[in-house]
Amino acid sequence: MPTLVLSHRYSPDSNALFGAALAAGWDVERLHAFHAPPGLARRDPVFYGETLLADAIVDELGLLLIEPSAAFLPRLPLRHRLRDIRLLTLAEARALTGPWFIKPTDEKVFPARVYPRGAALDADPVFPANLPVLVSEPVEFEVEYRFFVRDRHAPARSPYIRAGEIARGADGGWEADETEVAEAQACADAVLADTDVELPPALVLDVGFIRGRGWAVVEANPAWASGLCGCDPARVLAVLRRASVPRDGAGDDDRRWARGIDARLTVVR
Repeated sequence: MPTLVLSHRYSPDSNALFGAALAAGWDVERLHAFHAPPGLARRDPVFYGETLLADAIVDELGLLLIEPSAAFLPRLPLRHRLRDIRLLTLAEARALTGPWFIKPTDEKVFPARVYPRGAALDADPVFPANLPVLVSEPVEFEVEYRFFVRDRHAPARSPYIRAGEIARGADGGWEADETEVAEAQACADAVLADTDVELPPALVLDVGFIRGRGWAVVEANPAWASGLCGCDPARVLAVLRRASVPRDGAGDDDRRWARGIDARLTVVR
């Protein structure tokens, strides 16, 4: 049976996955240091946690962690994103004029937000000029939905953000209108069915409604580091398992989506 590997942080999401894993007959291992205990790599580990912890222990676990490439959004056909998105270097982003939404491709090394111009970026000056950043046309998402995806199917979904706030009611539920759910599902299904869209075998896909334009992809993130929102943890487990690939015997299609593949950071204008 697999072993769900969690960080020392007791969050509602990790606790929910803990319970779902036990109910499914999995083992669970919480790590209380930035290293794996002896023998864990031989227990079919499935990772869920922070990127810093993942980078520290992935070699010890003998895993490839699958995630979308930094170029996923700018390479996505315009019909699925409905806005201008580019993958640039930090130096190129700082030279931009006009307002742009700018975010780092990995980790929160500077605030992701709309900047009036590239020169207003307040990134630490020690960051290299070739640091990859995503630059996109500012738009307003009225609502966003989260989909956990495995092999182009989404076994779990949930409302995520509504009017800029986490879409959770006062009673703790993640309620949504049936029509809205159907529209979000149709948007996600269109992306997943499109053979022009290159997708890793496991990811989290966020879609949302852009005011005045329609439904589009917001972003894509690694399933193993994404919040559950209202997604069924039992269904998420299957996605997490697909995202943790043993290095021994991993195929080329898995390796091309493995975290740490520098070739994925090619600038896309």
